[in-house]
Amino acid sequence: MNMIVNFVMFQLAWFACVLGAAHGMPWAGPLVVSIVAAHHLLRVPEPRAEAVLLFVVALIGLTFDSLLVSSGWLVYSSGQWHPLLAPYWIVAMWVAFATTFNVSMHWLKGRALVGVLFGAVGGPLAYLAGAKLGAVVIADPLAATLALGLGWGLLMPILMWIATHLDGWRPGVGRRVLATGARAHGNV
Repeated sequence: MNMIVNFVMFQLAWFACVLGAAHGMPWAGPLVVSIVAAHHLLRVPEPRAEAVLLFVVALIGLTFDSLLVSSGWLVYSSGQWHPLLAPYWIVAMWVAFATTFNVSMHWLKGRALVGVLFGAVGGPLAYLAGAKLGAVVIADPLAATLALGLGWGLLMPILMWIATHLDGWRPGVGRRVLATGARAHGNV
């Protein structure tokens, strides 16, 4: 049941982000994502580890999408805080996506090749769907699709590896990783 609820909540967040941006309400998606993320974090045994996962994925998403924006391949219709940066609603979408890694997308863990294929196909399809709904313009379709496929193909296994090590659903896993990191930085 957790998997179904998680998947449905992500879909709601995705549509809120895309449709909100497409209709000049880029704040709508992050509002829904904050509810989805709060619901998610309230349900996990180790919310701190899972929150770190959401934050790390948000930074990765901001970096990846900003590279696509600064290249001129993607042009977002609203919600940009700077012309060379990804809009805040797309970063929120990355957070919503991260809530699926240890729940409805758990099946992808440890399957790097499947992750590469899933990312290489699913990533571009999600952006193409966003373009069809009016949230983004793909300025150079061939270059952007290739960059999206390559980027997502590389990122998906990396994201799942990070999720495995910051798994707030498995008691003790995230705590060990966070404690190790704190000791390495002299914080414990």
